[in-house]
Amino acid sequence: MNRRWCLLSFSAAAFFLVLPTPAAHAFCGFYVAKAGSDLFNHSSRVVLVRDGDRTVLTMENDYRGDPAEFAMVVPVPTILAREQIHVGDRAILDHLDAFTSPRLVEYFDGNPCVELQRRNGAFDLMAPKAMLEASAGAAAASLGVKIEAQYSVGEYQILILSAKESEGLETWLRTNGYQVPAGAAAVLRSYLRQGLYFFVAKVDLEKQRELGFERLRPLQMAYESPRFMLPIRLGMANADGPQELFLFALTRSGRVEPSNYRTTRLPSDVNVPVYVKDEFPHFYRDLFGHHVDQEHMRTVVLEHAWDMAWCDPCAADPLPGSELRDLGVFWVDPAAGTPANDVFVTRLHVRYDAAGFPDDLVLRETGDRTTFQGRYVLRHAWQGGERCPAAQTYRASLPARWEEEAHSLASLTGWDLADIRARMGIDHEPAADQPHSWWRDLWQR
Repeated sequence: MNRRWCLLSFSAAAFFLVLPTPAAHAFCGFYVAKAGSDLFNHSSRVVLVRDGDRTVLTMENDYRGDPAEFAMVVPVPTILAREQIHVGDRAILDHLDAFTSPRLVEYFDGNPCVELQRRNGAFDLMAPKAMLEASAGAAAASLGVKIEAQYSVGEYQILILSAKESEGLETWLRTNGYQVPAGAAAVLRSYLRQGLYFFVAKVDLEKQRELGFERLRPLQMAYESPRFMLPIRLGMANADGPQELFLFALTRSGRVEPSNYRTTRLPSDVNVPVYVKDEFPHFYRDLFGHHVDQEHMRTVVLEHAWDMAWCDPCAADPLPGSELRDLGVFWVDPAAGTPANDVFVTRLHVRYDAAGFPDDLVLRETGDRTTFQGRYVLRHAWQGGERCPAAQTYRASLPARWEEEAHSLASLTGWDLADIRARMGIDHEPAADQPHSWWRDLWQR
Protein backbone atom coordinates (compact mmCIF):
# COMPACT_ATOMS: atom_id res chain seq x y z
CA MET A 1 0.00 0.00 0.00
CA ASN A 2 1.38 3.40 -0.97
CA ARG A 3 1.57 5.95 1.81
CA ARG A 4 1.58 9.70 1.40
CA TRP A 5 4.16 11.55 3.41
CA CYS A 6 3.95 15.17 4.43
CA LEU A 7 6.98 17.30 3.73
CA LEU A 8 7.70 18.91 7.05
CA SER A 9 10.47 21.27 8.00
CA PHE A 10 9.34 21.02 11.61
CA SER A 11 7.31 24.14 11.00
CA ALA A 12 9.48 26.66 12.77
CA ALA A 13 12.96 25.93 11.45
CA ALA A 14 14.32 23.29 9.14
CA PHE A 15 17.96 23.38 10.17
CA PHE A 16 20.80 25.38 11.55
CA LEU A 17 22.98 25.49 8.50
CA VAL A 18 26.40 26.14 9.76
CA LEU A 19 26.97 28.21 7.18
CA PRO A 20 27.01 46.62 29.79
CA THR A 21 24.11 46.59 32.17
CA PRO A 22 24.06 47.05 35.98
CA ALA A 23 24.90 44.06 38.16
CA ALA A 24 21.86 42.10 39.25
CA HIS A 25 20.66 42.19 42.83
CA ALA A 26 20.25 38.86 44.61
CA PHE A 27 16.78 37.46 44.22
CA CYS A 28 14.88 37.41 47.51
CA GLY A 29 11.29 36.76 46.43
CA PHE A 30 9.44 33.62 45.45
CA TYR A 31 9.31 32.02 42.01
CA VAL A 32 5.65 31.63 41.03
CA ALA A 33 5.26 30.51 37.41
CA LYS A 34 7.15 30.07 34.15
CA ALA A 35 6.23 30.76 30.53
CA GLY A 36 7.47 27.68 28.68
CA SER A 37 7.24 27.01 24.97
CA ASP A 38 4.18 24.81 25.51
CA LEU A 39 2.08 27.97 25.81
CA PHE A 40 2.31 28.48 22.05
CA ASN A 41 0.84 26.57 19.10
CA HIS A 42 2.83 25.73 15.96
CA SER A 43 6.01 25.95 18.02
CA SER A 44 9.30 24.12 17.56
CA ARG A 45 12.34 23.87 19.79
CA VAL A 46 15.90 23.79 18.49
CA VAL A 47 19.07 23.53 20.53
CA LEU A 48 22.33 24.61 18.94
CA VAL A 49 25.65 23.81 20.60
CA ARG A 50 28.42 25.78 18.91
CA ASP A 51 32.18 26.06 19.51
CA GLY A 52 34.38 27.13 16.61
CA ASP A 53 33.16 25.21 13.55
CA ARG A 54 31.86 22.32 15.65
CA THR A 55 28.10 22.17 15.90
CA VAL A 56 25.58 19.85 17.50
CA LEU A 57 21.98 20.45 16.49
CA THR A 58 19.00 19.06 18.36
CA MET A 59 15.61 19.60 16.73
CA GLU A 60 12.25 18.70 18.14
CA ASN A 61 9.55 18.28 15.53
CA ASP A 62 6.24 20.04 16.00
CA TYR A 63 4.31 17.12 14.48
CA ARG A 64 1.29 15.77 16.37
CA GLY A 65 -0.51 13.72 13.75
CA ASP A 66 -0.27 10.06 12.75
CA PRO A 67 3.45 9.11 12.77
CA ALA A 68 2.80 7.20 9.53
CA GLU A 69 2.28 10.59 7.87
CA PHE A 70 5.47 12.17 9.17
CA ALA A 71 8.50 13.05 7.09
CA MET A 72 11.13 15.73 7.37
CA VAL A 73 13.48 17.30 4.85
CA VAL A 74 16.37 19.32 6.27
CA PRO A 75 19.21 21.08 4.39
CA VAL A 76 22.62 19.98 5.74
CA PRO A 77 26.13 21.23 4.90
CA THR A 78 27.80 17.82 4.54
CA ILE A 79 27.15 14.10 4.11
CA LEU A 80 26.60 12.82 7.63
CA ALA A 81 27.97 9.47 8.79
CA ARG A 82 25.76 7.23 10.89
CA GLU A 83 27.72 8.12 14.00
CA GLN A 84 26.90 11.80 13.47
CA ILE A 85 23.15 11.20 13.91
CA HIS A 86 21.47 10.47 17.21
CA VAL A 87 18.00 10.38 18.78
CA GLY A 88 17.78 12.61 21.84
CA ASP A 89 15.76 12.79 25.02
CA ARG A 90 12.76 15.10 25.01
CA ALA A 91 12.92 15.47 28.79
CA ILE A 92 16.27 17.28 28.54
CA LEU A 93 14.73 19.84 26.17
CA ASP A 94 11.90 20.27 28.67
CA HIS A 95 14.47 20.91 31.40
CA LEU A 96 16.33 23.49 29.31
CA ASP A 97 13.02 25.11 28.39
CA ALA A 98 12.03 25.39 32.06
CA PHE A 99 15.44 26.72 33.11
CA THR A 100 15.34 29.57 30.59
CA SER A 101 11.62 30.39 30.60
CA PRO A 102 10.39 33.89 31.40
CA ARG A 103 9.02 33.81 34.89
CA LEU A 104 6.68 35.44 37.36
CA VAL A 105 7.97 36.09 40.88
CA GLU A 106 6.44 37.66 43.97
CA TYR A 107 7.47 39.72 46.96
CA PHE A 108 5.57 40.43 50.16
CA ASP A 109 5.91 43.90 51.64
CA GLY A 110 7.10 43.90 55.24
CA ASN A 111 5.97 46.00 58.18
CA PRO A 112 7.09 49.55 57.33
CA CYS A 113 7.25 50.41 61.02
CA VAL A 114 10.16 48.04 61.64
CA GLU A 115 11.68 47.46 58.19
CA LEU A 116 12.23 50.90 56.74
CA GLN A 117 15.54 49.84 55.30
CA ARG A 118 13.81 47.49 52.86
CA ARG A 119 12.48 50.47 50.93
CA ASN A 120 15.88 50.82 49.29
CA GLY A 121 16.85 47.15 49.24
CA ALA A 122 14.57 44.23 48.59
CA PHE A 123 12.02 46.21 46.61
CA ASP A 124 14.54 47.21 43.95
CA LEU A 125 13.93 45.59 40.60
CA MET A 126 16.62 43.28 39.29
CA ALA A 127 18.35 44.38 36.11
CA PRO A 128 18.10 43.00 33.50
CA LYS A 129 15.00 28.47 26.46
CA ALA A 130 9.99 2.13 6.47
CA MET A 131 12.95 3.44 4.49
CA LEU A 132 13.09 3.48 0.72
CA GLU A 133 14.76 0.39 -0.68
CA ALA A 134 18.26 0.61 -2.16
CA SER A 135 16.77 -0.16 -5.55
CA ALA A 136 15.35 3.32 -5.55
CA GLY A 137 18.84 4.61 -6.25
CA ALA A 138 18.62 4.03 -10.01
CA ALA A 139 15.32 5.87 -10.31
CA ALA A 140 16.75 8.71 -8.25
CA ALA A 141 19.82 8.94 -10.49
CA SER A 142 17.65 9.43 -13.56
CA LEU A 143 16.33 12.61 -11.91
CA GLY A 144 19.75 13.86 -10.93
CA VAL A 145 19.16 12.78 -7.31
CA LYS A 146 21.70 10.61 -5.52
CA ILE A 147 21.16 8.68 -2.28
CA GLU A 148 24.48 9.41 -0.60
CA ALA A 149 23.76 7.44 2.59
CA GLN A 150 20.93 5.70 4.43
CA TYR A 151 20.64 4.76 8.08
CA SER A 152 18.29 3.42 10.70
CA VAL A 153 18.52 5.56 13.85
CA GLY A 154 16.11 4.72 16.65
CA GLU A 155 12.58 5.03 15.30
CA TYR A 156 13.74 6.97 12.23
CA GLN A 157 14.76 5.85 8.75
CA ILE A 158 17.12 8.43 7.28
CA LEU A 159 18.41 9.27 3.80
CA ILE A 160 21.11 11.78 2.86
CA LEU A 161 20.39 13.10 -0.65
CA SER A 162 22.25 15.24 -3.14
CA ALA A 163 20.69 16.68 -6.28
CA LYS A 164 21.74 18.47 -9.45
CA GLU A 165 18.53 20.44 -9.99
CA SER A 166 15.64 21.46 -7.78
CA GLU A 167 13.11 20.19 -10.32
CA GLY A 168 14.62 16.70 -10.19
CA LEU A 169 14.66 16.76 -6.40
CA GLU A 170 11.07 17.95 -6.25
CA THR A 171 10.00 15.24 -8.75
CA TRP A 172 11.80 12.58 -6.72
CA LEU A 173 10.07 13.72 -3.53
CA ARG A 174 6.65 13.70 -5.17
CA THR A 175 7.27 10.32 -6.87
CA ASN A 176 8.18 8.82 -3.52
CA GLY A 177 5.01 10.03 -1.87
CA TYR A 178 6.05 13.33 -0.34
CA GLN A 179 3.52 16.13 -0.39
CA VAL A 180 5.75 18.96 -1.53
CA PRO A 181 4.08 22.30 -0.72
CA ALA A 182 3.68 25.05 -3.25
CA GLY A 183 6.65 27.37 -3.21
CA ALA A 184 9.17 24.77 -2.06
CA ALA A 185 10.93 24.49 -5.43
CA ALA A 186 12.39 27.99 -5.30
CA VAL A 187 13.66 27.42 -1.77
CA LEU A 188 15.17 24.04 -2.68
CA ARG A 189 16.89 25.68 -5.66
CA SER A 190 18.57 28.27 -3.44
CA TYR A 191 19.93 25.58 -1.11
CA LEU A 192 21.23 23.54 -4.06
CA ARG A 193 23.14 26.60 -5.28
CA GLN A 194 24.87 26.61 -1.90
CA GLY A 195 26.00 23.01 -2.42
CA LEU A 196 23.88 21.62 0.39
CA TYR A 197 22.69 18.07 0.91
CA PHE A 198 19.27 17.04 2.21
CA PHE A 199 18.62 15.03 5.35
CA VAL A 200 15.34 13.10 4.89
CA ALA A 201 13.74 11.33 7.86
CA LYS A 202 10.66 9.11 8.13
CA VAL A 203 9.29 7.16 11.06
CA ASP A 204 9.80 3.40 11.15
CA LEU A 205 6.42 2.48 12.67
CA GLU A 206 7.47 -1.05 13.60
CA LYS A 207 10.57 0.22 15.36
CA GLN A 208 8.58 2.90 17.15
CA ARG A 209 6.15 0.31 18.50
CA GLU A 210 9.08 -1.85 19.56
CA LEU A 211 10.71 1.04 21.42
CA GLY A 212 7.42 2.09 23.03
CA PHE A 213 7.58 5.82 22.28
CA GLU A 214 4.26 7.55 21.54
CA ARG A 215 5.70 10.95 20.62
CA LEU A 216 8.56 11.51 18.21
CA ARG A 217 11.87 12.05 19.93
CA PRO A 218 14.27 14.85 18.97
CA LEU A 219 16.79 14.22 16.21
CA GLN A 220 20.40 15.29 16.71
CA MET A 221 23.26 15.91 14.27
CA ALA A 222 26.93 16.65 14.90
CA TYR A 223 29.04 18.23 12.15
CA GLU A 224 31.65 20.86 11.32
CA SER A 225 31.13 23.84 9.05
CA PRO A 226 32.27 27.47 9.14
CA ARG A 227 28.84 28.74 8.13
CA PHE A 228 26.42 29.59 10.90
CA MET A 229 22.83 30.15 9.84
CA LEU A 230 19.29 28.85 10.23
CA PRO A 231 17.30 28.11 7.06
CA ILE A 232 13.72 28.88 8.03
CA ARG A 233 12.28 29.47 4.55
CA LEU A 234 11.63 25.80 3.81
CA GLY A 235 9.62 25.55 7.00
CA MET A 236 7.35 28.36 5.83
CA ALA A 237 6.55 26.66 2.52
CA ASN A 238 3.86 24.49 4.12
CA ALA A 239 2.95 26.74 7.04
CA ASP A 240 -0.71 27.61 7.65
CA GLY A 241 0.10 30.81 9.52
CA PRO A 242 2.82 32.42 11.63
CA GLN A 243 5.24 29.98 13.22
CA GLU A 244 6.93 30.00 16.63
CA LEU A 245 10.59 29.08 17.00
CA PHE A 246 12.36 28.66 20.34
CA LEU A 247 16.10 28.60 19.79
CA PHE A 248 18.46 27.65 22.61
CA ALA A 249 22.12 28.32 21.82
CA LEU A 250 24.85 26.91 24.09
CA THR A 251 28.34 28.35 23.62
CA ARG A 252 31.51 29.04 25.56
CA SER A 253 31.78 32.64 24.44
CA GLY A 254 28.43 34.29 25.16
CA ARG A 255 25.15 35.40 23.67
CA VAL A 256 24.06 34.36 20.14
CA GLU A 257 22.01 36.63 17.88
CA PRO A 258 21.08 36.95 14.19
CA SER A 259 23.19 39.36 12.16
CA ASN A 260 20.58 40.01 9.47
CA TYR A 261 17.55 40.67 11.66
CA ARG A 262 17.13 42.97 14.60
CA THR A 263 17.17 41.47 18.09
CA THR A 264 15.00 43.08 20.76
CA ARG A 265 14.79 42.25 24.42
CA LEU A 266 11.56 41.09 25.90
CA PRO A 267 10.08 43.78 28.17
CA SER A 268 11.20 42.69 31.62
CA ASP A 269 11.53 43.54 35.31
CA VAL A 270 8.13 45.20 35.54
CA ASN A 271 5.75 45.27 38.49
CA VAL A 272 2.33 43.89 37.49
CA PRO A 273 -0.93 43.51 39.48
CA VAL A 274 -1.08 40.50 41.79
CA TYR A 275 -4.13 39.02 39.98
CA VAL A 276 -1.82 38.18 37.05
CA LYS A 277 -0.62 35.26 39.19
CA ASP A 278 -3.83 33.36 38.36
CA GLU A 279 -3.58 33.94 34.60
CA PHE A 280 0.10 34.06 33.83
CA PRO A 281 -0.14 32.02 30.57
CA HIS A 282 -2.73 34.47 29.20
CA PHE A 283 -0.62 37.41 30.35
CA TYR A 284 2.57 36.11 28.78
CA ARG A 285 1.05 35.14 25.42
CA ASP A 286 -0.48 38.59 25.11
CA LEU A 287 2.71 40.30 26.28
CA PHE A 288 4.81 38.50 23.66
CA GLY A 289 2.22 39.02 20.93
CA HIS A 290 1.90 42.72 21.74
CA HIS A 291 5.67 43.19 21.63
CA VAL A 292 5.96 41.35 18.28
CA ASP A 293 3.05 43.33 16.82
CA GLN A 294 4.71 46.59 17.80
CA GLU A 295 7.81 45.40 15.92
CA HIS A 296 5.64 44.42 12.88
CA MET A 297 6.75 40.78 13.33
CA ARG A 298 10.24 41.62 12.11
CA THR A 299 12.26 40.99 15.25
CA VAL A 300 13.99 38.14 17.03
CA VAL A 301 13.20 38.36 20.74
CA LEU A 302 15.76 37.66 23.45
CA GLU A 303 14.07 35.93 26.40
CA HIS A 304 17.08 34.69 28.40
CA ALA A 305 20.86 35.03 28.43
CA TRP A 306 22.75 33.60 31.40
CA ASP A 307 25.56 31.33 32.52
CA MET A 308 24.39 27.74 32.99
CA ALA A 309 26.07 27.66 36.40
CA TRP A 310 23.42 29.80 38.10
CA CYS A 311 20.25 31.85 37.71
CA ASP A 312 18.44 34.52 39.71
CA PRO A 313 15.71 33.40 40.18
CA CYS A 314 15.68 29.80 38.97
CA ALA A 315 12.50 28.36 37.49
CA ALA A 316 14.35 25.02 37.34
CA ASP A 317 17.73 23.70 38.41
CA PRO A 318 20.64 24.27 35.98
CA LEU A 319 21.37 21.30 33.71
CA PRO A 320 24.00 18.88 35.09
CA GLY A 321 26.99 17.72 33.06
CA SER A 322 25.25 14.53 31.91
CA GLU A 323 22.34 16.42 30.34
CA LEU A 324 24.57 19.04 28.78
CA ARG A 325 26.69 16.26 27.27
CA ASP A 326 23.54 14.60 25.86
CA LEU A 327 22.69 17.91 24.18
CA GLY A 328 26.15 17.89 22.59
CA VAL A 329 28.15 20.18 24.87
CA PHE A 330 31.30 18.18 24.17
CA TRP A 331 33.63 20.26 26.35
CA VAL A 332 31.73 19.44 29.56
CA ASP A 333 32.54 16.46 31.78
CA PRO A 334 29.41 14.25 31.72
CA ALA A 335 30.16 13.06 35.25
CA ALA A 336 30.01 16.59 36.61
CA GLY A 337 27.03 16.87 38.92
CA THR A 338 27.44 20.60 39.44
CA PRO A 339 26.39 23.13 36.81
CA ALA A 340 28.98 24.12 34.23
CA ASN A 341 30.49 27.59 34.51
CA ASP A 342 31.78 27.63 30.92
CA VAL A 343 28.42 27.20 29.18
CA PHE A 344 26.42 30.28 28.26
CA VAL A 345 22.81 29.76 27.20
CA THR A 346 20.83 32.09 24.93
CA ARG A 347 17.08 31.68 24.47
CA LEU A 348 15.60 33.37 21.40
CA HIS A 349 11.91 33.38 20.49
CA VAL A 350 10.78 34.16 16.95
CA ARG A 351 7.27 34.51 15.56
CA TYR A 352 7.59 34.72 11.81
CA ASP A 353 6.06 34.37 8.38
CA ALA A 354 7.36 34.79 4.84
CA ALA A 355 6.55 38.49 4.73
CA GLY A 356 8.44 39.45 7.87
CA PHE A 357 11.32 36.97 7.46
CA PRO A 358 12.04 36.63 3.73
CA ASP A 359 15.62 35.42 4.37
CA ASP A 360 17.16 32.68 6.47
CA LEU A 361 18.62 33.64 9.83
CA VAL A 362 22.35 34.28 9.77
CA LEU A 363 23.71 33.80 13.29
CA ARG A 364 26.74 35.06 15.16
CA GLU A 365 28.34 34.67 18.56
CA THR A 366 28.71 38.04 20.24
CA GLY A 367 30.94 37.21 23.20
CA ASP A 368 28.58 39.29 25.33
CA ARG A 369 28.00 37.55 28.68
CA THR A 370 25.62 40.16 30.11
CA THR A 371 22.80 38.38 31.91
CA PHE A 372 19.14 38.88 31.04
CA GLN A 373 15.84 37.14 31.69
CA GLY A 374 12.15 37.84 31.18
CA ARG A 375 10.90 38.52 34.71
CA TYR A 376 7.63 39.98 36.02
CA VAL A 377 7.13 40.97 39.64
CA LEU A 378 4.14 40.74 41.97
CA ARG A 379 4.24 42.89 45.11
CA HIS A 380 1.74 41.99 47.79
CA ALA A 381 0.76 44.92 49.98
CA TRP A 382 1.34 44.74 53.71
CA GLN A 383 -1.93 44.17 55.59
CA GLY A 384 -0.87 45.02 59.17
CA GLY A 385 -2.73 47.41 61.45
CA GLU A 386 0.13 49.46 62.91
CA ARG A 387 -0.24 53.19 62.54
CA CYS A 388 3.27 54.56 62.87
CA PRO A 389 4.16 57.48 60.56
CA ALA A 390 5.97 55.11 58.20
CA ALA A 391 2.85 52.93 57.93
CA GLN A 392 0.71 55.96 57.15
CA THR A 393 3.11 57.03 54.44
CA TYR A 394 3.17 53.49 53.09
CA ARG A 395 -0.64 53.24 52.89
CA ALA A 396 -0.86 56.63 51.22
CA SER A 397 1.58 55.45 48.53
CA LEU A 398 -0.38 52.31 47.57
CA PRO A 399 -3.02 53.86 45.24
CA ALA A 400 -0.32 55.46 43.07
CA ARG A 401 1.63 52.19 43.03
CA TRP A 402 -1.43 50.19 41.99
CA GLU A 403 -2.23 52.72 39.29
CA GLU A 404 1.31 52.42 37.96
CA GLU A 405 0.98 48.62 37.89
CA ALA A 406 -2.29 48.93 35.96
CA HIS A 407 -0.68 51.19 33.36
CA SER A 408 2.33 48.87 33.08
CA LEU A 409 0.09 45.86 32.46
CA ALA A 410 -1.90 47.72 29.81
CA SER A 411 1.31 48.84 28.10
CA LEU A 412 2.82 45.34 28.13
CA THR A 413 -0.22 43.47 26.83
CA GLY A 414 -2.55 45.95 25.11
CA TRP A 415 -5.28 45.04 27.62
CA ASP A 416 -7.98 47.61 28.38
CA LEU A 417 -6.94 49.86 31.26
CA ALA A 418 -10.46 50.18 32.68
CA ASP A 419 -10.82 46.38 32.77
CA ILE A 420 -7.46 46.08 34.54
CA ARG A 421 -8.52 48.65 37.13
CA ALA A 422 -11.77 46.76 37.69
CA ARG A 423 -9.90 43.47 38.16
CA MET A 424 -7.64 45.16 40.68
CA GLY A 425 -10.56 46.74 42.53
CA ILE A 426 -9.19 50.27 42.29
CA ASP A 427 -10.98 53.48 41.35
CA HIS A 428 -10.69 55.05 37.92
CA GLU A 429 -8.31 57.61 39.32
CA PRO A 430 -6.10 57.39 42.41
CA ALA A 431 -7.88 58.69 45.47
CA ALA A 432 -6.63 61.96 46.86
CA ASP A 433 -4.83 61.78 50.20
CA GLN A 434 -7.29 62.29 53.05
CA PRO A 435 -6.42 64.88 55.73
CA HIS A 436 -5.03 63.27 58.86
CA SER A 437 -6.50 64.30 62.21
CA TRP A 438 -3.81 65.01 64.76
CA TRP A 439 -5.64 63.05 67.47
CA ARG A 440 -6.42 59.84 65.55
CA ASP A 441 -3.23 58.03 66.55
CA LEU A 442 -2.77 59.71 69.90
CA TRP A 443 -3.30 56.61 72.04
CA GLN A 444 -2.30 53.97 69.45
CA ARG A 445 0.55 51.74 70.57
